[in-house]
Amino acid sequence: MQNKRRAVFFATTFAVVLVFLTTVAPAFAAGKEKVLHRFGRGKDGSVPWAGLIFDAVGNLYGVTLFGGSSSNCGYELGCGTAFQLAPGANGKWTEKLLHDFQGRADGGYPNGPLISDAAGNLYGSAGGGGNGNCQGGCGVVFELTPGAKGRWTEKVLYNFPDYNDGYPKGPLTFDAAGNLYGTAIGEYTGNVFELTPGANGQWTQTVLYQFNGGSDGDSPYAGVVLDAAGNLYGTTYYGGGANLGTVFKLAPGANGGWTETVLHSFCAADGCTDGGNPYAGVVLDAAGNLYGNAEIGGTGQCKNNWGFVIGCGTVFELTPGADGKWTEKVLHNFRSESDISTGLTFDTAGELYGTVYFGAGVFKMTPGGNGRWTYRVVHRFSAKDGGPSSGVIFDAAGNLYGTTEEGAGSGCGPYGCGTVFEITP
Repeated sequence: MQNKRRAVFFATTFAVVLVFLTTVAPAFAAGKEKVLHRFGRGKDGSVPWAGLIFDAVGNLYGVTLFGGSSSNCGYELGCGTAFQLAPGANGKWTEKLLHDFQGRADGGYPNGPLISDAAGNLYGSAGGGGNGNCQGGCGVVFELTPGAKGRWTEKVLYNFPDYNDGYPKGPLTFDAAGNLYGTAIGEYTGNVFELTPGANGQWTQTVLYQFNGGSDGDSPYAGVVLDAAGNLYGTTYYGGGANLGTVFKLAPGANGGWTETVLHSFCAADGCTDGGNPYAGVVLDAAGNLYGNAEIGGTGQCKNNWGFVIGCGTVFELTPGADGKWTEKVLHNFRSESDISTGLTFDTAGELYGTVYFGAGVFKMTPGGNGRWTYRVVHRFSAKDGGPSSGVIFDAAGNLYGTTEEGAGSGCGPYGCGTVFEITP
C-alpha cells in the first residue's frame, strides 16, 4: 500500500496480519460540494496539504506545500505559500497571497495548518528553510501579522538548528499563557517542543520530551492537543510494543519537567485488530476521551506490496479508567486500502467527522445509545476533485470546509494542483 502524498518526505512498509470484524457497513448520504478555489502551478501555490481555519469575519486561511515564485526548493515546484480566501456577496471567494515562502531564512514547505491568536496573527510551521544545519534547512516556526493596506509580515519565531532537533511537523497548539506546542521529526525519533514568548519579542524553545524510538514511541508526525489540566496528548507513527505506533500523554511536573505515559501501544497484544501507524493526531471530547484514526490494522483485508494482509485502518476511542489505565475501543474498520483517514473533528452535536484520502471522501460517525457508532459517507470525491489531505472544519451553519491535495488545476500533471472545498450536508 502506498500513499503518494507521504512520498514527498518518507516511505513506509508494513507487515502485520489482521482478524476480527466490529462495525456496520457504511451508508451514503450525499452532500453538495462546491469548489471555492482551484490551485494552479502559479504564485498562489499548489498542493494545500494542511487544513484550514476561519477568522471572526468568515475568511479562510491555509498553506500550500509547494507553489509560489521561489526556485530555491528544487524541481521548479516552489517553496509553498500562505493564503486567505475571502467570501464575496455573489458567493464567490477571492484568494489573496499572504506570504510566498522562499525556502531560505523565511522557511519553506509549510506543512501544518495555521492557528491564530486573539489579535488575528497567524502561526505555523515549515519543514524546510531557515538557517539550520540541514540540507535545505531544518525548518522554522513562523508568525504572520496583518498590517496596513492588507499587507502581512512574516517573522520567524524559531529556527530548528540541526537533525537532532528535527524538522517541525504538523499543527501547533496554544496554551492559555500564549506558549506554543508542537512536534518535530529528528534524524531518528522526534520530540515534543514548547516555544515561550519573551518580553523582547524573542521566543525560547524547550524540548519537553525526546522520544527514544522504543516502547515510548517514535516519529510523532501529528501535533499535540491540550486538556484543561495542561496535559498534552499525541500519537507516534512508529515505536511501541510492535513498532507500529502509540498514543501518548505528557504531564507537566512541579519542577518544570514532563513525564511521558504511553496510553496505548498499537498491535502489541491483539494482532492489530486495534489499528496501527496513526499518522494523524487525536481529539478530545468533553469527558476527556480521546479519538483518532490509524492507517493500518483492523479487520479490512488490505495488503502491502509483498501481499501480506495489513488491514485498512481504524477509527478508535481511548477511555481513561479510575486506575489510570486507558481502554481502547475500535469504532470503525475501514474496508479499502484507498480509505486512508487523515484526521477527525467533532461537531457541536458530538458527531465525529473525518476524511479519507482516496475513495469515500468525507465521512461522519454518530454515537448510538448502545455504545456503537454509525459510519456514514457525507461526500464522495471524483477524480477531478482530488482527495482530501487533512480534516475538515465547520462554519456556524454546519457547512464543512477542507482542502484536497490534488484536483483540477493547470500545470501540476494529470492529478491537478489541489482545491479548497465547501460541503453542504
